[in-house]
This record gives sequence, structure tokens and C-alpha cells, in this order.
Amino acid sequence: MNILNKLKETSISVIPVMAIVLVLGLTAVPMGGIMLGRFVFGGFLLIIGLTIFLLGVDLGIQPMGERCGAELTKKRNLVLLVGVAFVIGFMVTVAEPDIQVFGDQVKNVFSNVDKLVLVVIIAVGVGLFVMVGLLRTVLHFSLKLTLLVAYIVMFVIALFVPNEFVGVAFDSGGATTGPMTVPFILALGLGVSTVRSDDKSSFGLTGITSVGPVLAVLVYSLVIAGSGIGVDGASVSAVGAGVASAAGETASVASEIVGEVTSGVAQVAIGADVAQVAGEVASGAAQIGESQGFFAPFTNAMPGIVLESLLSISPLVIMLIIFQLTLLKMSARQIIRVIIGLVYSFVGLLLFLCGVNGGFMPAGKELGMALGQKAATLGGIWFVLLICTGLVLGAIVVCAEPAVWVLTEQVEHVSAGTIKRKVLLVFLAAGAAAAIGLSLWRAVEGFSLKFILIPGYIVAMLLMIFSPSLFTGIAFDSGGVASGPITSTFVLSFTLGAAKSSGGSADAFGVIALVAMMPLIAIQLLGIIYDKKKHKKEGGKHE
Repeated sequence: MNILNKLKETSISVIPVMAIVLVLGLTAVPMGGIMLGRFVFGGFLLIIGLTIFLLGVDLGIQPMGERCGAELTKKRNLVLLVGVAFVIGFMVTVAEPDIQVFGDQVKNVFSNVDKLVLVVIIAVGVGLFVMVGLLRTVLHFSLKLTLLVAYIVMFVIALFVPNEFVGVAFDSGGATTGPMTVPFILALGLGVSTVRSDDKSSFGLTGITSVGPVLAVLVYSLVIAGSGIGVDGASVSAVGAGVASAAGETASVASEIVGEVTSGVAQVAIGADVAQVAGEVASGAAQIGESQGFFAPFTNAMPGIVLESLLSISPLVIMLIIFQLTLLKMSARQIIRVIIGLVYSFVGLLLFLCGVNGGFMPAGKELGMALGQKAATLGGIWFVLLICTGLVLGAIVVCAEPAVWVLTEQVEHVSAGTIKRKVLLVFLAAGAAAAIGLSLWRAVEGFSLKFILIPGYIVAMLLMIFSPSLFTGIAFDSGGVASGPITSTFVLSFTLGAAKSSGGSADAFGVIALVAMMPLIAIQLLGIIYDKKKHKKEGGKHE
């Protein structure tokens, strides 16, 4: 069954992450039984949720996106195509859970950033560049030339942006391509290219789309910097640390008071029977409190997660109704199938986000803070352990991203099995591992993100000269999808923890950008190797 295959795939992706955290949490960096128990329970929810979500993508989201792209292209109305493309890009991005989480994280560090304005600006950037991507497909523009021009413009603007905002801007491009946005954009592009009888031209749309939010946030950063409002990340972090310290002292005082009261009750208790009953009651209350406390992060986060999941699905439901009445004209059976797929996607996303927020994200932050503090103060083996942990997590976490499975499956299908999913995953994992290792090094040392981004993108642009166009499109799509919900939550939290322990939370921003950059190099290298082997094989046949 399809669901069993997806369950196997997601389990293989997530369980190794859980194993690494458990080993570290039980040995080098003790994290406590309750925290590790929540992490394991969150991992279970993540596996089940991811499986159900991917099944819903196959049933509902992907077919609807393909039909929309195909029907819009058949209309041969370019204005209609790009107009609807902008609306789709904007609506899906505003509803993307990753963007909501990302906006909160940015607001916590930069007090002068308005979350609502940031989300709307990112959504406008996505909508505009979905238009650009589809125009490129329809008008047969060169993918490599389009990407080259877009990135040149992007880096010219970035030169004038304060260093503190560069990481935020480039991270927004990766955070945009989440579990709801990517399947729809990929399917939309595939539908348009299918009408043109060229499935391979659909690749590159997600990569082009990822440029939009980066450019939009860079421009927004210039406006903020020009208004004279300074970045207040350090003071926010200091306030947060002060609140945490005060909370810890309050908890300590409360514990002492409770201890004294309990001691007094024990002393004045008359009779051994009364003392025994009081002890049993206290023990029972403690067990109940501990049980409730274990599930507290999940239950407390549930209302917000339900709202986020509904917001994620509702634009697709609205678009289904509008497009069915005006464009698609699907049969009753097809509509029912799409609706079932949307329901599956909602339930899966709900469980997935619950697991991430209740167990994965808190554990990641605590683990990052503990390792980062030891690396900053003791150095040596602890610094090596921090970097190695990032390398291993990067290699594994990218394989657990929902959008990665959607993309690799499409690549294998479009290439008729010539480009194997496992090979793509290996190269993606290698790129993500290098990215997270570099990010943790930067989080501890605090050097400028531009020292990594500029040389990295120069290499990626140069590789475009030698890599086949198909692999260039896949590479830039992979850069977007590799930085999805797990990276935006677990990995960013892990890096935030390491950065805070070293004195600056703003240095954590940029990890998503690096995770998005590395596949551009790795997959294009794969393309060059693939192309050389192909030519060698063809040359051998001719001989």
C-alpha cells in the first residue's frame, strides 16, 4: 500500500535524528527524562503526521495544482495566467505555517520588525516570482539566464543592507518553501509544462520563486535602516535572559516555601496514619501533575497549531471552489478525491506541527544551548562535538523534509527513473550537512554571513556553465525545498541555542539560507558527473 511505503520512508528519515538526540541527551549533554520523553513522543507524532500529509499531497494538492496549471495554459491568456499565479503564490505563502513561525522568531530578535508587514512583504515577493517563473516557462526564457540576473540583482542590493538583516532576508527564501507552498508550486509548474509537452521545464520554478522573498525582505530592510530605527536584538535577548533568570529565582523561592510548608505539615501531623495518608495523597498529586506536565507543551500549543493548520488549508479550499466554478470543471469523483486529500493534509500537518512544536523544537534549542555553551567556554573536543552534531543532523534532517520527498519523487518520475531518488538524497544530505556545520561554526565565532554566502553563490553560478539545464533547475528547486519545516524549527532552534550561549542570537539567522545554498552546488556537481558518464557511455557505444 502507498501509505505503508510512505510510513517506511518517513520513519527511516526521522528515527535516526531521534537516535542522535537521545544518545547525546543520555551521555554528553544530559537533558532530563521528561524533555527526552517529549522529544520521543514528538518524533512519533512527526512520523505519523508526515505520512498522512504526504498521502494528502498525492490525493489532493498535487492533482489540483497540475490541473490549474494545465487549464490556465490552455486558455492562452498570458494576463490571466500570471494574475492567477500571483494570487496563488500570495495566498499560499500567507497561510504557510513556516512563515508564521519564522515571523515570530524574527520579531523576538529584532523588535523594530512588524510581523504582519514582514509576512505580507514575503508573500508579495513569492507571488511576483511565481509569475516570473511561469512566464519563463511559457515564453521559453533560459532558466540559467533568469537565475543569473535574479541573483546578481539580489546580491547588489544585499551589499547595502545591514549585516544583521542579511541572514533574515536569505532565510526568508528558505522558510517560504514549506509543506504547503512547495507541492502546489511544483504541481502548478508541472501542469503548465505538460501542456507544452516538456515536463522537464517545470524544474526551476521553486528556485526562481525562492528569490522573490529574499529580494522583498532586502528592500524592506533598507526601508527600516533608512528610517533610523536600530536593530534591538541584543536588548531583546538581554531582557529575555533577565526574565528567564527572574523566573528561575522565583521558582527556587517557591520550591523552598513549598518545602518548608510540607515540613511543617509533617511536623504537626498527629499520628502515623495521618502522615501516611498525607504522603499518599501528595504522591498521587505529584504523579498527576507530572503526567499533565509531560503533555503540557503539546496541549498548550494545540490551539495555535489548529489555527495555523486551518489557515494553511483554507486558501486551497477557497481556490478549489473558485477554480472549480470558473476553470477546472472536475467530475464529482475528482472533487471528492481532492477534498479527501485536503482533509488528510490538514490532519497530517496538525500532527506534524504538534510534534515539532511540542517535542522537537524545545529539545533542539536545549541541546544547542548546552553544546554551544561548552564549545564557547571549554572549546577543544566540545567545539568538535558541536560541529559534528550539526553535520550529522544536517545530513539526516533534510531527508525528513516533506517537500524533499515530493521533489525527489517528481524528479524520478519525470526522468523515467534515470535520476534515482536515493542519489539525489545523498547529494542533498551532503550539502545540508556542510551548511549546518558552517552555521554552527558561525554561531559560536560570530563572523559575517556574507563571507560564506558570496563565495558559495559565485561557485553555484559558475557551475551553471557546466551543469546540464535539467540539473540546474533541480538544484535550485532543491535549495528551496531542503529548508522546510524541520529545518525552520528544529535546526534553527538548535542554532539559536548555540548562538545565545555564545552571546548573540542574531548570528543564528542564516542557517536556513546556507541549507538552501549548498544543494545548488551539490546537485549541479551531480549533474556534471551524470553528464560526463552519459557522454562516456555514448562514446563507448559509437566505438
